[in-house]
Amino acid sequence: MAYTRAWTNFKRMQDVSVAAASLIYAGAVLHAFQRLPGGLALIAERTLVWPAAFLFFSLALPLSIGPFRRPLARYVWMSFQAGFGQTAGSVLTGVGLLAGAALFMYWQVAGASNGGRYPAGVFSGYAAGIGILAAQAALVRVLERAPEVRKAIERRE
Repeated sequence: MAYTRAWTNFKRMQDVSVAAASLIYAGAVLHAFQRLPGGLALIAERTLVWPAAFLFFSLALPLSIGPFRRPLARYVWMSFQAGFGQTAGSVLTGVGLLAGAALFMYWQVAGASNGGRYPAGVFSGYAAGIGILAAQAALVRVLERAPEVRKAIERRE
């Protein structure tokens, strides 16, 4: 199936967003293991175990429960129609948001390593965000199968 360039770019941007957010998260976790006080079990619990639960629920709920899936699918479609992921400006904005969230995580780890509050919430929140991004990337593929969307995104020759 051949899709328009706009749809292909949008779909690619959704996938790249998930991958970039996951890599940023992995880097932050490695940084946390190097800097945070407490044993490995505590750090793993706060950066991997609890955040994995948040990631799972934020991915699974929108994909499996209609009242969550429909508004998110509508949001994904509106994002495409608005041009997200299809222009340099929108790509730079998305990267900027991911970088800002990454800096916040690193700042939280630095604060905790100097005796501040332990940054458990920031890891869970970021993991939930990755789950939502992954759900959006999956919904792109669901939208492709909808007849009304298919008419709008198929390349006409």
